[in-house]
Amino acid sequence: MLFRSLMQDKTSIHGAWTSRWIFILAATGSAVGLGNIWKFPYITGENGGGAFVLVYLCCILLVGVPIMMAEVLVGRRGRQSPINAMKDVALEAGRSRYWSLVGWIGVLAGFMIFSFYSVVAGWVLYYIAGMGVGDFIAIGSDDANGVFNDLLANPQTLIIWHSIFVMMVMLVIVGGVKKGLENAVKFLMPALFVLLLVMLAYSSQTEGFAAGWDFLFHYDPSELTAESVLVALGHSFFTLSLGMGAIMAYGSYMPKKTSIGSAVIWIAIMDTLVALIAGLVIFPIVFTNGMDPGKGPGLMFVTLPVAFGQMPGGQIFGFVFFLLVGVAAWTSAISLMEPATAWLVEKFNWHRVPACIVLGLIVWGLGVAALGSFNFISDVKLAGFSIFDFLDFVTANIMLPLGGLCIAIFVGWIITRKMAANELAISSPLLFNAWYIALRFIAPVGVLVIFIFSLVEKFK
Repeated sequence: MLFRSLMQDKTSIHGAWTSRWIFILAATGSAVGLGNIWKFPYITGENGGGAFVLVYLCCILLVGVPIMMAEVLVGRRGRQSPINAMKDVALEAGRSRYWSLVGWIGVLAGFMIFSFYSVVAGWVLYYIAGMGVGDFIAIGSDDANGVFNDLLANPQTLIIWHSIFVMMVMLVIVGGVKKGLENAVKFLMPALFVLLLVMLAYSSQTEGFAAGWDFLFHYDPSELTAESVLVALGHSFFTLSLGMGAIMAYGSYMPKKTSIGSAVIWIAIMDTLVALIAGLVIFPIVFTNGMDPGKGPGLMFVTLPVAFGQMPGGQIFGFVFFLLVGVAAWTSAISLMEPATAWLVEKFNWHRVPACIVLGLIVWGLGVAALGSFNFISDVKLAGFSIFDFLDFVTANIMLPLGGLCIAIFVGWIITRKMAANELAISSPLLFNAWYIALRFIAPVGVLVIFIFSLVEKFK
């Protein structure tokens, strides 16, 4: 009883968010990343538009939201890094301390993701600079391809931009919750929304706006297939940054009186809105220039620079667009490194400065190895993958689904129903039971399907 009482009154040594909206903005920043900017709009357009959005929202409600609430619940209950929070909440429930291994999976996944994510974010920084100095004015498709390929072939340039991005992230994290994370969130998230609206206003004036709107929001259930549902299911999980410890870490800084359920719903709504608005920014520009919307990552680094280069005012708005993408990458990356930093501070009683230096150097080195996959160590393979692709494969296809599945099982089946109910404090028994059933039965099956589907897709 004493242990349980102490758990309920626990506060984080790292500090706390000053309000629920700061937590919502921080978690939304974690969720909104590079995938939101190009992937979600495209898969929406290719899979039935509005019909796909409805399926996706159902997946969010049945899989994404329940697991996210579970992660926040454990984080706030434990008030520590994901590793220690999982251990303490398990002990409170009278279960094995080895449930901390789930926290380890998340923290390591976030760390590994950051190592190659920072490489891609470095590309974005390079394009921000290029747009700023006018490198893409009147550029043709072949030249744009050449610029991107030359970038990938130049390790020195990649290392410079990768290094800058790592420093940008660690300088925020070193400030802690109040001075670092919160101050960054209060500035960066409003900046992201403003940049998004500026780009939306710009794209709405283009000739292709109607075509872009139709591509994104046409309602055609006949385009929905079993694979479409699987795509929606997978994206509903990955888009909310689940299974990597970020949301659990942010949850540990959440004020006690804040409703976990309503906060998570707001995060899911804002994440989806950002992705849809990003689609209304990108596709009108693509269609105005008669380009293919299905280029994936190439859309961002080859197709769009050509489009901006040919359009009136394209240099300015191209710069604003890549700045938007850079901000989205920055807010996501901060959340990837916070769990590992928090654990080092707790484990060794370090100040954040040495913790950030150590982690920054390790992840920087791993990032150099990842970017080397495109040039100086392109022949090095791990299980048949380049280092970059290996890190991507192991995290996205194994660690994140495994972490999400374990979280759902832990909160749904391992800790007591009373503990979950106490932490969530949902006044409506109907809503609590709906969440509990979804977490125990629907979400684990959903994540298991994602797990199997992603592996099959990778090796087929």
